Amino acid sequence: MELAVLGLSADEERVYEALVALPGSTVAALADHLSTSAGPVQRTLAALCAKHLAARSGRPARYLAAPPDIAINQLVQQRERELSAARAKVHSLSEIHRSAHRTSPELVIEQLTDRETIAAAVAHLESEAQHQVRVFDTPPYYEAPGGEGAARNTQAQIAHHQNDGVAHRVIYSLDAVTWPQKLETDILPAVRGGEEARTRPTLPIKLIIRDDQDALIPFDLSRSGLQVAYLVRRSPLLTALEALFEGEWAQATPLDGGVPGPDEETRSLCRMMMAGLTDSAIARVNGWSSRTTYRRLQRLMAELGASSRFQAGSLAERRGWL
Repeated sequence: MELAVLGLSADEERVYEALVALPGSTVAALADHLSTSAGPVQRTLAALCAKHLAARSGRPARYLAAPPDIAINQLVQQRERELSAARAKVHSLSEIHRSAHRTSPELVIEQLTDRETIAAAVAHLESEAQHQVRVFDTPPYYEAPGGEGAARNTQAQIAHHQNDGVAHRVIYSLDAVTWPQKLETDILPAVRGGEEARTRPTLPIKLIIRDDQDALIPFDLSRSGLQVAYLVRRSPLLTALEALFEGEWAQATPLDGGVPGPDEETRSLCRMMMAGLTDSAIARVNGWSSRTTYRRLQRLMAELGASSRFQAGSLAERRGWL
């Protein structure tokens, strides 16, 4: 029966369905409708009333089913809360299990091999962060089982669920910035919400670092979406990952969220690039020297995090600069 997952017995589901179709029924009427005796039906109705799925009134007693869109949804929400608590307990027990089976203090790398475990590790990194979360965000991104609109990649999740007082520093690769709809729906709203974001043409790995305590390195083994991650605890390897992040951060270009927008000269330069004008043509239009033109074009491309004119034009258009 479909409602068994919500804690209803087969008899309770059958009587509730009958009561939905026959509001105001007596025990005898329901028993006759279901071709059963009155005693079991009365006991089932009492159980439904206790679960707030039915109400009794009048003499002789008549029963009304609680509206399914309210009553059943309340049961669904209760079960979701129970499942959430169970997941949290599983994660807590898993941490205890891993600690208990660690045979050497040098064993600081753990391999995670399924999406739910990886998602739980990401949630743990975010919820336990005290000072900062540092992220390398780069494709590929794959949908979780369940079809379109399912969970996004783990880097985006952790970057966009910020805790009060916890700094989030995220470096996006150029491919991440140009990923369809990601700039508008993920990156810029996060930047406006307080995230410090920068861009790099490429990033060596996907990475999440919590304070100076642990890090997660997710990656995909195949286009089928098989996902694996390495959980790295405090160790010289974690120190190396922190140094890698800070080195990339120092070279990355700040992403300002598009507010305020560029000045008119920058907009004009973007339009000329999109139109395919050469350096010499841009120099003539603006009355610049070749060196000034080259310098301004390079500065603009660095600001956009682009490695080519085509990419610069695409990024400028996405930011609404054109």
